[in-house]
Amino acid sequence: APGASVLVYHKNKIIFKKGYGISNIETGIPIETNTNFRLASVTKQFTAMAILLLEKRHKLSLNDSLIKYFTGFPEYGKGIRIKDLLTHSAGLVDYEDLMPATQTIQLHDTNCMQLMYMTDSLYFPAGTKYKYSNTGYSILALIVEQVSGEPFAAFLKQNIFKKIGMKTTVAFEEGKSTVANRAYGHSYINGTWAQTDQSMTSAVLGDGGIYTNVEEYSKWIKALWSYKLISPTMQKRAWDKTTLDNGSIIDYGYGWHVEDFLGITHPYHDGSSIGFRNSAGLFPEQKLMVVVLTNRNEHDPIEEVHKIATLFLK
Repeated sequence: APGASVLVYHKNKIIFKKGYGISNIETGIPIETNTNFRLASVTKQFTAMAILLLEKRHKLSLNDSLIKYFTGFPEYGKGIRIKDLLTHSAGLVDYEDLMPATQTIQLHDTNCMQLMYMTDSLYFPAGTKYKYSNTGYSILALIVEQVSGEPFAAFLKQNIFKKIGMKTTVAFEEGKSTVANRAYGHSYINGTWAQTDQSMTSAVLGDGGIYTNVEEYSKWIKALWSYKLISPTMQKRAWDKTTLDNGSIIDYGYGWHVEDFLGITHPYHDGSSIGFRNSAGLFPEQKLMVVVLTNRNEHDPIEEVHKIATLFLK
């Protein structure tokens, strides 16, 4: 059956890694720790890092308005800042809700932007509330392209993946790139497993389009812990809760959820799509990371992440 790949990284070394099940029910190829899974929303931490790298290089400011980069954007976007997009506090309408029910061609990030012209308002004024938003992260990918002058996938490859040795990690684009050792997504339907790898939104890159494996993901975490990409101050900010303009506090930083677990406030992120469920928990002070990637559209692997983390934290 479709399964999982699991890795535990503790005090700068991998102490456990193992694959379970098969990567594709049509081929029966077993899952290994170098099997690449679609990260779904775990992608968001990489999209956020792309923005923070551009901020570090003084190419943009997190206080910049959305209108600065998309001058033709509807008037309601005037008050939206980049930091509102990062923290899911922009109030943008979900592109999934605006997508036609008859959609037969996969959306891309530019299509998500175009759908914003089908509405004339926000859920709430930017910077005042939290509402998880795939729309915001698709727009962040387009901002990276505008500012850097590079395609989003190419920017990630040159500025993050290659820099830290994530050799097979890719923001996957059908017809432009390939996924090595690829796991395909599955769902349990009418008593049997069926391949359900792609949906109409699976080609959107900024909110969920990266494929990686647990070993390369541990390189990413090591780079974050050693502050290889951005300053300690900014990295810790990315892992921290956000105080909104009205003083309310939300449990999201820059590309990371923030939770309290066993008395420890720490970053984590889940990701799910039509055929994948993933979870990564990070405990920076304890130098502990647990990641579970699965190619099955059932269960919430944060349960396993919590159980494994408890073995080290108690």
